[in-house]
Amino acid sequence: MEQSKMTQVFGVSPEEFKESILTDVRAEIKSLAQNFQPIAPQEYLTRQETAEILKVSLVTLSDWNKKKILNPYRLGNLIRYKRSEIEQALVSINAKKQ
Repeated sequence: MEQSKMTQVFGVSPEEFKESILTDVRAEIKSLAQNFQPIAPQEYLTRQETAEILKVSLVTLSDWNKKKILNPYRLGNLIRYKRSEIEQALVSINAKKQ
């Protein structure tokens, strides 16, 4: 047999109780909306775009692939790089120079 729980509120009308709940929910939604940052979709770059960003030749790019400095992704015959990984590689390359 299922037991039900009952909460009684004294001194508050149903409309006041409803309005109190709505006010709190609206405040929480407003807080969440202010801090909301949608997840950006992953951006993939071609070899040429990657080489231009890094200001290196395609030969250097291939060399960095072999040395595991960059992580290329193959889609059939196409090679792509994640922009986020390119930015991380730039930071690590600059850290090694210093």
